[in-house]
Amino acid sequence: MVDAGNNNLLPTISKCNFAPYGRDLEGGKATGRFSNGRIVTDFITQAFGNKSLVPAYLDSSYGIEDFATGVTFASGGTGFDNKTADVSSAIPLWKQVEYFKDYQVRLARLLGRKAATEIIRNAVYILSLGTNDFLINYFELPDRSLHFTLQEYENFLTGIAHNFIVELYRLGARKISLGGLPPLGCLPVKRTSVAGHACNEEFNSAAKSFDMKLKSLAAKLRGELQGSKVVFSDIYYKVMDVIQKPSLYGFENVNNG
Repeated sequence: MVDAGNNNLLPTISKCNFAPYGRDLEGGKATGRFSNGRIVTDFITQAFGNKSLVPAYLDSSYGIEDFATGVTFASGGTGFDNKTADVSSAIPLWKQVEYFKDYQVRLARLLGRKAATEIIRNAVYILSLGTNDFLINYFELPDRSLHFTLQEYENFLTGIAHNFIVELYRLGARKISLGGLPPLGCLPVKRTSVAGHACNEEFNSAAKSFDMKLKSLAAKLRGELQGSKVVFSDIYYKVMDVIQKPSLYGFENVNNG
């Protein structure tokens, strides 16, 4: 949902640098965004009066001057759990933190330490992950489901999310959006495998349960991290509204992935 092309540089099957991806971008070029056009973070940064496309940190066609006003370290196929990243050879969370540290050093060289610190402190950090932890790593592969109940795995991931946000705070981040899960059982990858294209309610229930834990975590961290603004971004019901009332959003075909 937020990878803008970092996976293009990786030996991973989670790539989209080919047609028809990007067909509605200017020039119809596939950039590595898992979309026909722009992605969520592109729209958000433009809404703040910034550029319309957020560059990927590993894209060599951009430099630190471009990254100074917005950048993404995201990697399609990754998750909170390192094992999830291993499945598709995506960038694990710990490595994304290392890239963020490297970015801070480069930014300080460009603008000076004081200005770089201000940018880091005032930036908005958008976290969007967790879907692959459940759809692939827990429900599809045997390892995690053999060692964790679903509730235990949710708690395991919530603990990782807690430590990750604390680390971002330690590195200077203050405004953090912790994104929830969409209706996992209604994603095309699941609906196309079910007769009648019905949603899988077991997966949807897991998404709602995990979202509640992330929401509680965001509130807890606001109290623990002085001066922070950690918010939970609930996308579950927004996506479900599109699925249940497609015509309101301009969709005609809701059965084919």
